[in-house]
Amino acid sequence: MDKVKIALQYMLPKHLLSRLVGKLAAAEAGALTTAAIKWFIKQYKIDMSEAAQSEPEAYKSFNAFFTRALKPGIRPLDMDADIMVHPVDGAVSQLGPIKNGRIFQAKGHHYSSLTLLGDQAEDAKRFEGGDFATIYLAPKDYHRIHMPIKGTLSKMTYVPGELFSVNPLTARNVPGLFARNERVVAIFETELGPLAMVLVGATIVASIETVWAGTVTPPTGKQVFTWEYPTQGPDAITLDKGEEMGRFKLGSTVVMLFAKDAIATFAEGVEAEAVTRMGQAFANLKDVKQAD
Repeated sequence: MDKVKIALQYMLPKHLLSRLVGKLAAAEAGALTTAAIKWFIKQYKIDMSEAAQSEPEAYKSFNAFFTRALKPGIRPLDMDADIMVHPVDGAVSQLGPIKNGRIFQAKGHHYSSLTLLGDQAEDAKRFEGGDFATIYLAPKDYHRIHMPIKGTLSKMTYVPGELFSVNPLTARNVPGLFARNERVVAIFETELGPLAMVLVGATIVASIETVWAGTVTPPTGKQVFTWEYPTQGPDAITLDKGEEMGRFKLGSTVVMLFAKDAIATFAEGVEAEAVTRMGQAFANLKDVKQAD
């Protein structure tokens, strides 16, 4: 059955299907929208007690529900200056060192950091010898993406691609999954060097948004596009640790790349398959600062 599921993904018109579902998710269809939201809550066992608006009827569209805000204070932010925090609710897919420009996806599968970043060679060089972390957001999760550390935006790249599912089954079976799907790469300058936040699209993901550019996709592009941003002056875009930087509509994956020596150790319990909660400790930076 797993082989059939993977084979179907190669055969399906994934972009067409995703955009169609996106239009339906954006529709404000009254009782029909509410019924769909109630079904989704029950199907995926979503804890609506955490939502700022807990009643399904409060959401005019399925997208509004899916990108729902949480109650203030429900995700306490670890403000220790020596701690980097989780950017999302989800589960760690993989994490570890970037070896010879290669990132571990699953047993038997690696992919190129250069390809992941849209073949931007200078960007890829900045992460040589660094670390990566891949976090998968399931349908039940909170789908706003936050900053793991304070950073100033320097570049955004849109990379066209496929829209395979990014669930664990697909990650184990589709080579180079995260470097072949449509994605948006945001690079920030931080006190620890560059940080890449790669927002990976997937089947049924109707939209990837950032707080500075709004909806980046759709529409789907056919070539790589890049935008440069000033890192100083009144037009610089600086986001604090824990501040929202983007959103997924209908879920996906975030891949983070860190410069060499930016991370001393990952926090206790942070390992493959570990559950993540936005704002909790992700990595310990204290040793790096002491070395400086």
